[in-house]
Amino acid sequence: MSRKPGPSKSNQAKLIVHKQNDDKTIHVMFNPDKYSIRKSNTFASHNIPGTNYPQIQFVSGDSETMSVELFFDTYTYEGGKDVRKEYTDKIANLLQIDEHLHAPPVCTFLWGEYSFTGIIENLERNFTMFNEEGRPVRETMTLSLKQYKKHKQIRSSPDRTKRHTIKESDNLWLLAAKEYGDPSKWKIIASANNIDDPLSLKPGESLVIPPLD
Repeated sequence: MSRKPGPSKSNQAKLIVHKQNDDKTIHVMFNPDKYSIRKSNTFASHNIPGTNYPQIQFVSGDSETMSVELFFDTYTYEGGKDVRKEYTDKIANLLQIDEHLHAPPVCTFLWGEYSFTGIIENLERNFTMFNEEGRPVRETMTLSLKQYKKHKQIRSSPDRTKRHTIKESDNLWLLAAKEYGDPSKWKIIASANNIDDPLSLKPGESLVIPPLD
């Protein structure tokens, strides 16, 4: 399929990075061919003696995830410049922790009337063409964002303290965003569980989610 850059910046898909004092816009090079949305629910299974099947109980709804594939080509349109420096490193760097939030920044993928606000959960980069010096000039990037919504209040048990079983995809800033409506409050969860390294979560272990004072 032949791809051409969008006719104007206003018609191109973009990522809006929400900073503490200002927003930053990153335009993609080409509008995507498709994007996908995934939504799931969490259920608990309880075994009942003397029955053939366990009892299934709804626990909570999980955040939506949006995945989109983006294509970048500086060989055809920009004289073979390094595609990483010109475009893709700017997006990949959004996985890094923001010095003000102490967590990755919240981003909005915007294309026409469609928008999806979330935190970049994972990113895969495939380099498919290189110049004579070995620098990549074409790249396909698959980007996944986990939905971010700011909650007005915490829904919790009567004493307002919750417990959360760690899953493979969990991290503290996403838990803070889900429970407190603010990813920068991940340190509250870390402190309550004596966690020194926020990247060392072990699936299957239980976390205490304390109430906000």
